[in-house]
Amino acid sequence: MDCFGPFYTKQGRKTHKRYGLLFTCLCSRAVHVEMLEDMTTDAFINALRCFLAIRGAVRHIRSDQGTNFMGARNELKKALREVSKERVAAYLAEKQCDFCLNAPSSSHAGGVWERQIRTVKGVMSSVLALSSGRLNDASLRTFFYEAMSIVNNRPLTVDGLSDPTSPEPLTPNHLLTMKSSVPLPPPGAFVKEDLYAKKRWRQVQYLSEQFWSRWRKEYLANISLRQRWHALRRNVQVGDIVIVKEEETPRNEWRLARVVEVCKADDGLVRKAKIQIGDRKLGKRGERLTKPSVIERPIQKLVVLVAKGEN
Repeated sequence: MDCFGPFYTKQGRKTHKRYGLLFTCLCSRAVHVEMLEDMTTDAFINALRCFLAIRGAVRHIRSDQGTNFMGARNELKKALREVSKERVAAYLAEKQCDFCLNAPSSSHAGGVWERQIRTVKGVMSSVLALSSGRLNDASLRTFFYEAMSIVNNRPLTVDGLSDPTSPEPLTPNHLLTMKSSVPLPPPGAFVKEDLYAKKRWRQVQYLSEQFWSRWRKEYLANISLRQRWHALRRNVQVGDIVIVKEEETPRNEWRLARVVEVCKADDGLVRKAKIQIGDRKLGKRGERLTKPSVIERPIQKLVVLVAKGEN
């Protein structure tokens, strides 16, 4: 669990501060985001009640100390001092849930979840800075849920990728909803001018598109292997499972492929590869069909997700 913010919303002529409360599951790797109206203990417990009502009972909750929830954000540090950790722990104890706090200034102790939380809340904060107080509470909460759906729709497995009869890759949304269909696609194209439109749903959809674009790039950069320029990088090999980086990819769609052929340059390094990718479509009866095709892409557009021999 982690907090981030503040964000500014507008109700009539008044401007209010709002915060986000982000959870990530250590089993399903899913995330959940709730909006906090303020940083009081009552608002914090209400957000926990909303989370438990939607996702079910939790056995153990871990978080950083309140004073280092958001790095150097002094305003958030000051607000978090108003939250009584004793009251929160007592409430969770009644629900048979342990509340464990890491030691102050030890964010490395939560490395298993800290990287994902930092990426999500960092991109979300930068995207919401574009709205500059033009959203109301309902729009901000809707954006949180849209971003939550995007993150929970990333692929977790690549089993049976090259088999046309295999199901689609498993995602956290599959584990949460028990449904194989992806969320509804965005209803149209959205431009920056939609931020100034009177239709608030268009503002939310534009911000969701910006979140998808920025989070996808940062997420792919995190899972790719980083090496110094003077060290040789592992060549892409036949049988590797890769994510294809494409600028025009629709929201919530991840293009996974299997390398079937590599092309080496004179220096022995792989510069491009042929990949087998499946275009998933709906059949006449609503079933999902996969039509594999082989295309050629440069290695700069491929991110190795599972190396040969690991899948």
